Amino acid sequence: MQASIALLAGGQSRRMGRDKALLDFLGEPLLARVIRRVRPLTDDLFVVATDRPAYASFGVPVVPDRVPGCGPLGGIYTALVQARHEYCVVLSCDLPFVSPGLLGALLTMPRDYDVLVPVRAERTGQGGDETLETLHAIYAKRCLPAIERCLAEGHYKIVSFFPEVRVRLVDETQLRPYDPDLASFMNTNTPEAYERALAYARRTLDEPSGGAR
Repeated sequence: MQASIALLAGGQSRRMGRDKALLDFLGEPLLARVIRRVRPLTDDLFVVATDRPAYASFGVPVVPDRVPGCGPLGGIYTALVQARHEYCVVLSCDLPFVSPGLLGALLTMPRDYDVLVPVRAERTGQGGDETLETLHAIYAKRCLPAIERCLAEGHYKIVSFFPEVRVRLVDETQLRPYDPDLASFMNTNTPEAYERALAYARRTLDEPSGGAR
């Protein structure tokens, strides 16, 4: 089932202290790794980022954020405006283990939603006992009016527009058959997270399946 894929790389990487997308990960820039893993899934792959001339070498279009300063919600808005298809997978650029198999499974689910979001049973900064993976999710262009209203009103949390659209949550029991460790959601937001991801990659490379590559 066709969908565009947008990689959001417009953040300031303040917690990392340097551009996350250009981090070396097993011998290649992190953004190049993510592009390599997801490229077979779509005929419309692009990066959302502003003032990143270094990204031109990665071989995919780089489009500027239409509403800079609004965080990831502005990036999602830009992705949906840019996308050629009705549905767009939106991914953070710092997911070194994004799984083509899991994404493929999400893309084949019945499209009776405006937002399809994986959910992990883990307490994080979102509050509550679950984590919505909003930067590993599928959005429909039908979300654009609701996102525009939130941006205009200064509501920049991604979930701000969810009450206005049809949201379908995908729980761990549906995710783990494709990604047993849920490594798809492991990011490199901080130096500590980057080191953990590298350690995981090296450990899995030592396993017979060599899954990290």
